[in-house]
Amino acid sequence: MNDETLESAQELAAVLQDVRRHLLWQEETGGRALLVDAQVAAELRQQQRAASSMRAMLPRAKPAESAPARAMAPAEPPRATPSAPPPAEPPRAAPPASSSPRAPARPPPSAGMLVDVPQQPARAAASLPGVVEGERPTLDQIRRELGDCKRCKLCSGRKNIVFGSGNPRAELVFVGEGPGENEDLQGVPFVGAAGELLTKMIEAMGFRRDDVYICNVVKCRPPGNRNPEPEEIAACEPFLRSQLLALQPKVIVALGKFAAQTLLRDSTPITRMRGTWRMYEGVQLMPTFHPAYLLRNAAEKRKAWEDLQQVMKLFGKLPGSRA
Repeated sequence: MNDETLESAQELAAVLQDVRRHLLWQEETGGRALLVDAQVAAELRQQQRAASSMRAMLPRAKPAESAPARAMAPAEPPRATPSAPPPAEPPRAAPPASSSPRAPARPPPSAGMLVDVPQQPARAAASLPGVVEGERPTLDQIRRELGDCKRCKLCSGRKNIVFGSGNPRAELVFVGEGPGENEDLQGVPFVGAAGELLTKMIEAMGFRRDDVYICNVVKCRPPGNRNPEPEEIAACEPFLRSQLLALQPKVIVALGKFAAQTLLRDSTPITRMRGTWRMYEGVQLMPTFHPAYLLRNAAEKRKAWEDLQQVMKLFGKLPGSRA
């Protein structure tokens, strides 16, 4: 009986050692909830029954040999005995790690493989709603998406949205600031006094107005023809950029500081920016004075004409009379 008691004690110690090793293994491999209390007791009883069954089937001398074999078990993760539960336990510890992508504030190791980096460019890429990313939109699509726009406070005082007009396949595009009173009434850009001067400038360059496309940074008239405010420009800018993407012109003429500064993301004054070729999304852009400014400062017409002559040379046009 003494030998039997001693053997049972040794067997129990070996089983306890296995349980301890399993707990340590689970902790080292990232398990967040260790098996404790009733679960450990159930495992202990199960392994005791397995050990007793093995002992009954083997000669008396064999248990002494099985102890060294169990002493080497730490090199293995959980025990591979069919009746032992450890292999089934690691998946229970997995849910906290797999749920980590839903909680970005947590930095578990698995998040390194599940970060949302591929989605960031799509979110950062400010594409026009309703237009598939990477595809060239049409002017009709852009106008439909603009709809009865109420994206900024300019909508409260307008009579008409002034989207743009001209040749949808134009190689030359003029971008102004915003509609005035006449434009607001007619829904067409540059039809007032500044528009008449712009038409003369276009014709002096060797083009007809129907050959080019004309639009503005903002599509609704600012009250009293005041300057558009930053939030108003921000609301309209995606539509302007989409128009240029749809047109894909050879040259853009930016009329005045708001057009030039918005498209180029450059706060340089128009007096210093004008007359120098710039690039917008791979398109040549010439900043020059706005026709409304030229009506108030007739002496600056000469500089504006010099800017437009550079555009003419790019199209192989011969200089004509001044606007």
